[in-house]
Amino acid sequence: MFTFDGFLTEEKNLHLEHLEDEVLNSGIVGTRGAINFLQSLRDMLAGNAKSSVNVTVKWDGAPAIFAGINPENDQFFVGTKGVFNKNAKINYSHDDIDRNHPSSGLNQKLKVALTELSKLGIKDVIQGDMMFTQDDLKKETIDGKQYITFQPNTIVYAIPVENAAKILSSSMGIVFHTTYSGKTMEGMSASFSVNLKGLSKNAGVWFSDAEYKDTSGTINFNKDETTDITNVLSNAGKTFRKIDSNFLGMLSQDEKLKELVKTYNNTKVRAGEKITNTKKHTAGLIAYVYDKSKKEVEKVKRPQNKEVKQQNMDRLMKVFRSQASKLVTIFDMQNLLVDAKDMIIRKLEKAKGVASTFVRTSKGYKVTKVEGFVAIDQVGKAVKLVNRLEFAHQNFNAAKNWTK
Repeated sequence: MFTFDGFLTEEKNLHLEHLEDEVLNSGIVGTRGAINFLQSLRDMLAGNAKSSVNVTVKWDGAPAIFAGINPENDQFFVGTKGVFNKNAKINYSHDDIDRNHPSSGLNQKLKVALTELSKLGIKDVIQGDMMFTQDDLKKETIDGKQYITFQPNTIVYAIPVENAAKILSSSMGIVFHTTYSGKTMEGMSASFSVNLKGLSKNAGVWFSDAEYKDTSGTINFNKDETTDITNVLSNAGKTFRKIDSNFLGMLSQDEKLKELVKTYNNTKVRAGEKITNTKKHTAGLIAYVYDKSKKEVEKVKRPQNKEVKQQNMDRLMKVFRSQASKLVTIFDMQNLLVDAKDMIIRKLEKAKGVASTFVRTSKGYKVTKVEGFVAIDQVGKAVKLVNRLEFAHQNFNAAKNWTK
């Protein structure tokens, strides 16, 4: 078991970035941070107790539920991500839920959450992923074995029938992973940990934390595996020194340029295609930007607006064409980070969890891994560790019972 020390971050846990995207998000600082994350995770899995990174499991739940005591009025509430907005949608009653969330699916889940979570004695504000309400539970036979299943999003979670008594008697299930503190809702900061020991036992709620648990034995890199990932990280360090820091800094700060690169990268993720030739990938990016920009120019009718669009297109094409070789190095860097990340994910996935995981396909169930993990460093910076080629492809193509 890897412990979780409750590091603080000033940001809300509303959206976590993939580790390799820190190169584009934060430039040289983000790239160095990503390498440091991976080195610490390698050290942790190599048995180094002094590793400065902790890990939680990323459950594929929906919707995200926020619950606890509003410090501004000492009332218990539930809500979704909108609880921190200026015009916050905070629900203290079923009437509030009807007004703020009229959609039937979310409406009913929030009402169950308000009724049941209010009985736990939550003192702070905590966040979790809802896994099921009673009508989501099904008894199914998979590969000749009987399970109780629930599918909050993409992944189908399956609990052996003989171990599912608590779940079957519960009105809802939730996995908590984040605690918030502060004097106002809007000003709260997040701590990527929860202490559930003080919560009251309530038969209506099956709950857990997201702490990484290895119930099958100690999961560690052996000597050869440690050498392999160290070699990848060494190559990452060499590539890091080749990056043009000025260009990467400009790219990370220009939202338009960054969005185009990330969107094009995501087309490969959606297609389940690994980027193996970064020069070809860069050429594809330039063609993508040209086609996209050309369409934006052509759809504008007024000459004045068309000229503005054309000038924007010319600027984009000049940047991408003149900096192609520097983009290749950036993609090389991301590839190495992904390679090291995937080695870590494959090792973490070997831990046996409380539930088996499947995806539902047109041909039945297919075994899959957990969605991924979250790594948190000493100052509270958190990133997602997800096998994007596997999980994102499933996310776009699997049959779902719930849409976030």
